[in-house]
Amino acid sequence: MIRNMLLKQEDDEGSFMAVAHAGSPGITIYSQDEDTFTKLANPATLPSITGKSVAFSANGLYMTVAESTTPFIIIYKRSEDTFTKLANPATLPTEDAEGVAFSADNVYLAVATQNSPFIIIYKRSGDTFTKLANPATLPPNRCNGVAFSADGVYLSAVSSSFPYINIYKRSGDVFTKLSNPATLPTSTGNGVAFSPDGVYLAVAHIGTPFITIYSRSGDTFTKLSNPAALPASTGNGVAFSADGVYMSVAHASTPFVTIYKRSGDTFTKLANPAALPAAQGNGVEFSKNGLYMAVVADATPFVTIYSRSGDTFTKLSNPATLPGGVSLGVAFYPPAFWG
Repeated sequence: MIRNMLLKQEDDEGSFMAVAHAGSPGITIYSQDEDTFTKLANPATLPSITGKSVAFSANGLYMTVAESTTPFIIIYKRSEDTFTKLANPATLPTEDAEGVAFSADNVYLAVATQNSPFIIIYKRSGDTFTKLANPATLPPNRCNGVAFSADGVYLSAVSSSFPYINIYKRSGDVFTKLSNPATLPTSTGNGVAFSPDGVYLAVAHIGTPFITIYSRSGDTFTKLSNPAALPASTGNGVAFSADGVYMSVAHASTPFVTIYKRSGDTFTKLANPAALPAAQGNGVEFSKNGLYMAVVADATPFVTIYSRSGDTFTKLSNPATLPGGVSLGVAFYPPAFWG
């Protein structure tokens, strides 16, 4: 009862879900009231063509959208239900941005891009985001996703070339690449996520087993045994619930999302939801309270939202207003990741 009251109080302070997608308006933002998701008025300044990824800062003041045309990232500041574009950073990505992530202290913003240096890290001071010096060792090619550990010490970037994952350790404003894990993903990494306690790191990727999960001890990341039941095909996105008990993978073929329950280092596939996403899953995310999960996909309704009860995920009614096209990224505020 106390937990439910706390969750309700949290919802009353403002809960949101944002979907990055192709087609106007490029980003669709919803306010959440329990099982109801209501589209907000569009920001005055929208992505030019396609929103590819979206992330909220942990304090809810900022939202960043990765997009396919200049300026390639749009940073908004939120005041209640209004999202206002900030001035662009002085240094921008030079090609498509594919993924964005904030650190939990709201200070750092990482951007995965198609062009060198493939990862760009900004430091925030007030409403100004200033590019840091590049890490000494950069990803070798296009980066498709980035993720911070909840303590802000580690940053992971997945890419289209060997070693497919690059893990950095932060000291102050310096990000230093760690030695590669002994066992690497088998091919192009599309999505990456840390568990909220920083113990597990999961990579969704193209080749079998489609999901590679690591356990961290200090600065060493050791691959776990594959789950007994694997995603059906290319992993496009991965997310952990805030308690670290559930992990979901969005992937290219039916059932389009595979949900695991973790016990220790073992990830066991749950029964598929009765109602599945309509097409290829491109991204997945949990709400902070762990009661909701959203999957973005290639076909209408473009976003499928589930309510969780125990280990059962039940599809909610679609929002009255849907995203405008193929959806590629989704984020909740408050973010699940910061538990």
